[in-house]
Amino acid sequence: MEYFSTTTGAARRSCGCLIVGVYMNGKLGIAAADIDAASGGLLSKLIKQGDLSGSIGDCNILPDIDGVRAQRVAIVGLGAKAQFDVRAYRRAIAAATRAIKSSKSKDVVNYLSLEEAGDASLYYRVRYSIESIGNELYSFTQMKSARKKAHTSIRKIGHAVATRAQAAQAARAAEHADAIVGGMSLCRDLGNLPGNVCTPSYLARTAQQMAKQHKNLSARALNETEMKRHKMGALLSVTAGTREPAKLIVMQYKGKPRAKPIVLVGKGVTFDSGGISLKPGAAMDEMKFDMCGAASVIGAMETVAKLQLPINLTVLVPTVENMPGSAATKPGDIVTSMSGQTIEVLNTDAEGRLILCDALTYAKRFNPQLVVDVATLTGACVIALGHHRTAVMSQSDTLAREVLDAGISADDRAWQLPIAEEYSKQLQSNFADFANIGGRDAGAITAACFLAKFADGINWAHLDIAGTAWLSGAKKGASGRPVPLLSELCLIHAGAIK
Repeated sequence: MEYFSTTTGAARRSCGCLIVGVYMNGKLGIAAADIDAASGGLLSKLIKQGDLSGSIGDCNILPDIDGVRAQRVAIVGLGAKAQFDVRAYRRAIAAATRAIKSSKSKDVVNYLSLEEAGDASLYYRVRYSIESIGNELYSFTQMKSARKKAHTSIRKIGHAVATRAQAAQAARAAEHADAIVGGMSLCRDLGNLPGNVCTPSYLARTAQQMAKQHKNLSARALNETEMKRHKMGALLSVTAGTREPAKLIVMQYKGKPRAKPIVLVGKGVTFDSGGISLKPGAAMDEMKFDMCGAASVIGAMETVAKLQLPINLTVLVPTVENMPGSAATKPGDIVTSMSGQTIEVLNTDAEGRLILCDALTYAKRFNPQLVVDVATLTGACVIALGHHRTAVMSQSDTLAREVLDAGISADDRAWQLPIAEEYSKQLQSNFADFANIGGRDAGAITAACFLAKFADGINWAHLDIAGTAWLSGAKKGASGRPVPLLSELCLIHAGAIK
């Protein structure tokens, strides 16, 4: 995709399609007012007739308007002007993209970037716009026999800016957004692939292919023999019941010599049957999404490597299948983690924390400045926060605040849940150092308390994305979250957002 900015007024801009907006009560947006004046009041007339609506997300495409050079104008409802914020802005752009993408428009210019959207700067208005358009244009056809691509002719996306001095800001936003869209698309592709294709070995090959494509990026994968040498008994206990070999993928991007790396750890259970603690059959197909933590950290690495940010980033992906079998770990078994701590496995469906705990121990060897693990870890998190916000838990309120602020800036929001000793007590075991579950109460928090036992001495935060990593129902598929949040965190540490 090609990106550009323009200071040309909407009526004088030649392109395949313009995006302009109309607020409730017939109030025209900045570019819509220009179109209205050039067309002799056409938009005002259509509003009075009830043919144009200011309701958020309503969109009409008008072709060949007299006095307007563009072939088409997409007029989208923006809702009440006083309530026009980032969410309304993104909804409007998404609605316009859905209306435009089936047309033959080769270039689209978004004039909504001139409107105030809450407190979002031009940089973020341009970035949100490209991310929203990318989200709407995404399609997954890899497993279709015809492999038809989504029908869209859009090749160029432009944004209106008020002055030429703003062009550099818009260009930087477009560069960042394009890389984030690429990371999200990779994340979604990996998540949407079925478990018989996207195996631990497939994820390892993906990482190795990325290393060949990007400067300063390397990738390797530890096999089970190497993991046994490192005494990763918790991780290996999960993979005991399947023929698919486990991997521990290590990706290292080095963009700043001698700097301590950010380490992202992603849960990579490519299919989760629950093991001996077998899940119910209904919607079990969605357990192919249990590797979306892995997909999101790989997607964030794609963003960082494409932008060649001046930071060091290490991505660790413990990846396994969790299947029942004659050799599978049984409820009541006790395993020894890489840290030497023993774990009573009361439920084999609480497997994500078992692979993450050894990966967190392994992460310490990189002397990280901070570690963030990302996992579709608990159904309890979905009960607590639904499908709107990712849960953040950390023993450092400073790091938790940093993650929360990155989520707000990226419009990929999170919410902090506590970690405290009173919750950790629920993990007590009569037979091992502790158990892998702590009962129904506060299940997302006790899972984080379990991981905290392996994060001693590191600046660590845990993201539970069980409610945000994918959509169910008619629009079933990976969401690409929290790639924007993770990318924002890296952009901030790189000093790339000014």
